[in-house]
Amino acid sequence: MLDDRTRAALESKILRLADNEFILGHRNSEWAGHGPILEEDIAFANLALDELGHGILWYRIVSMLRDEDPETYPDQLVYQRDAQDFRNADVVALPHADWAFSMLRQFLFDAYESVHLPALLASRYAPIAEAAAKIKQEEVFHLHHTKAWALRLGQGTDESNRRMQQALDTLWTPFRQVFVSTPDESLLVDSCITPDLREIHVEWRNTVVPFLESSNLVVPETSARLDAPDVAQSTHINTLVAELQEVSRIAPNAAW
Repeated sequence: MLDDRTRAALESKILRLADNEFILGHRNSEWAGHGPILEEDIAFANLALDELGHGILWYRIVSMLRDEDPETYPDQLVYQRDAQDFRNADVVALPHADWAFSMLRQFLFDAYESVHLPALLASRYAPIAEAAAKIKQEEVFHLHHTKAWALRLGQGTDESNRRMQQALDTLWTPFRQVFVSTPDESLLVDSCITPDLREIHVEWRNTVVPFLESSNLVVPETSARLDAPDVAQSTHINTLVAELQEVSRIAPNAAW
C-alpha cells in the first residue's frame, strides 16, 4: 500500500516516463513519408508507433494511480492537458534538424532504455515491472536498428560524419535531462520501486561513450552534475502539443 507522498512521487515519475515516450514517438512520426529510403521510412514509422504504444502503457499506470479508466483516460492525458503540464525532457520535443539528428537522438534514448528497463523489471510495484517487461522486448530491436545507423553514419562519408558530430554536439548536454530525478524520487528509490537515475546515467554513459568514439565521433565534455530543469518549458513543446491536440480541441466529443 502506497502512502500519499509516495503515490504522488510515483505518479509524477510514471507521467514523465509516459510523456518522454509519447512525445518522442510523435516527433519521430513526422518522418513518415520522408525517410531516406523506402525500407527505412517504414522501419522508422514502426519504431515511432512502438514509442507511442509504450507511452500508452505508462499512461495506463497513471490512470490506475488516479483511479481512472486505463482504457480511456490516456486519451485525456494526451489530448486535454496543457503543454506546460507535460513532464517530458525537452530534448525529446526538439524539432528534427536532419536524419542524423533524429537517428542519434533515438539511439541515445534506446541506449538509455536498454539500461533503465532491466532495472525497472526489479521494481516492487508490479505494474511497473510488467510494463517494463513488455517494452523491453521491442527495445531490443530499436537499439539494434539505431546502433547500426549511428555506426553507418559516423563511419560513413565526411559529410555523414560531420552531420552526426553536429547532432551529438547539439544533443549531448540536453539529453542529460532524461536522468534528472523528479521531486521526492528518493522515496521511490528507497522503496525499491524505481532505480536511482544517477546510477542509470553512469551505466548509460559507460555504454554509449565507447560506442560513439568507435563511430569516429568526439563526445563533448560535460560536468558531473545532473541539474537540468525537470519539466520542459519551451516553445518546442508548446508548438508540438498545439499541433498534436488540434483536432481534439476542435471536436472534443468526436467519435472515431
